[in-house]
Amino acid sequence: MNLDFTNKIVAVSGAGHGLGRAIAQTFASLGARVFGCAPVAATIDNVTMATIDLTDRAAGAAWIAGIEQAAGAPLDVLVNNAGGVAGQVFQPIEDVSDTDWDRIQAVNLGAAFTLTRAAVPGMKRARSGRIINISSGAGLQASLTGIQSYASVKHAVVGFTRQMAHELGPYGITVNSVAPGLIPSNPASAAQWDSYGSAKQAAMMEAIALRRLGTPQDIANAVLFFASPLADFVNGQILQADGGK
Repeated sequence: MNLDFTNKIVAVSGAGHGLGRAIAQTFASLGARVFGCAPVAATIDNVTMATIDLTDRAAGAAWIAGIEQAAGAPLDVLVNNAGGVAGQVFQPIEDVSDTDWDRIQAVNLGAAFTLTRAAVPGMKRARSGRIINISSGAGLQASLTGIQSYASVKHAVVGFTRQMAHELGPYGITVNSVAPGLIPSNPASAAQWDSYGSAKQAAMMEAIALRRLGTPQDIANAVLFFASPLADFVNGQILQADGGK
C-alpha cells in the first residue's frame, strides 16, 4: 500500500529540528500541505513554518486558526511534537524551582492541550481527524534524564491521549501517541547520550533488541501509521518505538 497524503492539511509542532522536522518533511514528501512551528525561526522545504512560543496559549490557538484560514479547511492531522526538557538537567527534587517545573509542563502538556483544543472544533465539523501526541519512554517508566517534571509530564501526555481518544472517538477523530526511545536527534538528547560514556552506551545498546538507536525517521514512520488509513480502527494507543527495549 502506497501512503498518499495529497491535499491533507497537517500541522506539526516543534518542527524546527529533530523528530518534528523529520515528521514534517515526511508528510510533505507524501503530498500533504504541511504547517510547522518552532520557538525560533526555521525553514523546511515545502513546509510553511511559523515562529511560535507555545507556552503562550493565545499564540498557539492563533496559529491553528491561521492554518485553517490559509487552507480553507480544518486540519486533517495534528502532531503534538513540541516538548523536551527545556534545556534543564537533573537536580535533586528539593532544588527544583517552580519556574523550572512549570516550564517543562507548559512546553509539553500545555502545548498539546492548547493545540488540540484549537483544532478539535474543525475536526468535529468534518467528522474526522487524526491527533498524534509524541510522548516518550519516560511516559511509561522513570526517565533516564532523572528530571522529575519531564517524567511526570510525559506520563500526563499518555493520559491525555487516552482521555481524548474516548472523548473524540464519537466524532470520527482518533487520538494516539508515539513513545520514542532515546534518539539523539537534537542538542539536548545528543548531550544526554554523550554524557553516558562508552561503557554505559554499550550496555544500553545491548538492552535494545535491534542493537541500534532509533532515528527521527523511525518516529516519523510511526506517526504516518497513525495518520494513515491503516490505523482507521486504532484509537487511544501508545506505540513504543524503541527497537524492543
